Amino acid sequence: MTVPLLDLQAQFERIKDEISAVVAEVFTSQRFIGGHHVEGLEQEVATYAQAQHAIALASGTDALLLALRAAGVEPGDEVITSPFTFFATAGAIHNAGARPVFVDIEPDTFNIDPNRITDAISERTRAIIPVHLFGQCADMEPIVELARQHGLVVLEDAAQALGARYHEQPVGAMGAMAALSFFPSKNLGGAGEGGMVLTSDDALAEGLRLLRNHGQGAQYVHSIVGTNSRLDALQAAVLRVKLHHLDAWAEERRSNAARYNEQFAAMDGVVPPVVRPGHHHVYNQYTIRLPHRDACLELFRERQIGAAIYYPIPLHLQECFAYLGYEPGSMPEAEQASREVLSLPVYPELPRAHQEHVVQAIADHLARL
Repeated sequence: MTVPLLDLQAQFERIKDEISAVVAEVFTSQRFIGGHHVEGLEQEVATYAQAQHAIALASGTDALLLALRAAGVEPGDEVITSPFTFFATAGAIHNAGARPVFVDIEPDTFNIDPNRITDAISERTRAIIPVHLFGQCADMEPIVELARQHGLVVLEDAAQALGARYHEQPVGAMGAMAALSFFPSKNLGGAGEGGMVLTSDDALAEGLRLLRNHGQGAQYVHSIVGTNSRLDALQAAVLRVKLHHLDAWAEERRSNAARYNEQFAAMDGVVPPVVRPGHHHVYNQYTIRLPHRDACLELFRERQIGAAIYYPIPLHLQECFAYLGYEPGSMPEAEQASREVLSLPVYPELPRAHQEHVVQAIADHLARL
């Protein structure tokens, strides 16, 4: 039995008639840049996330980078974020000319620990990027309050969490901006690269629209130096189809997660994901802690079970960030998580038999120990 970590072909089989129709429409129109699909996607995601504006961009990385630029982050500034996240979070800070400042994570949710942020704030701090990791929101209330007290911008990294909620507030409604990714593996994934920034600030939205189009307002009139980060119409058309299924798919993910939780409750050694009260988790990943994780991963490979380690090297220990001066042991929770986490298949179409095969492999791993 082969169990993939994610089966996008199974997803496509459910919606291929809808996808084929909108793709054919785009090709018939030959309108590949801008147009009603891009505008429609922006309106629909903004409504979904309870934001005033949604600015479609070429990637989730661009969403982070251009949001920082729109917020006025400049060389010499510092931006606080988590060391336990995908590289783009800190890479965007660096590429904006600022200095990443890492704050360790909570051991149960893997999200940035709000109680550690105050000590990281300096006179050069300009923004905080909390990451809603694996599909669960960071603890936003204390983060937003800290930012208010210190006059900082909060940019939510919601690349893995569209549809998640924090005490009934949706992702994108809590910070000044939120960055989304439409990479194919995301809960709302396109047929290639894509991203978006959500905001309810009119000035930030206008700045982002200029930045994504070479700083151009009127044609050939450039008020600032921007870049080319336009989402193409094909991606927007595909994403509009998928957006209508997003909540149903999330509930299927949540059901799969609940079955895992039930099975793992009887297994000593497995620590399933912790969902905080008031949090609505959408499980972009279902990530457990496990003793001797690497040995379990080898067993999975032998049995052709898909699994992944997010993330094996925390960002503060990456070679490219050596200039920041962090040493091993400086972020103990992130470092321990990097040695213990394993993400299991949780995609909506996951067959029950495949899920049982995954659980049995973990039971066998624990029995070997």
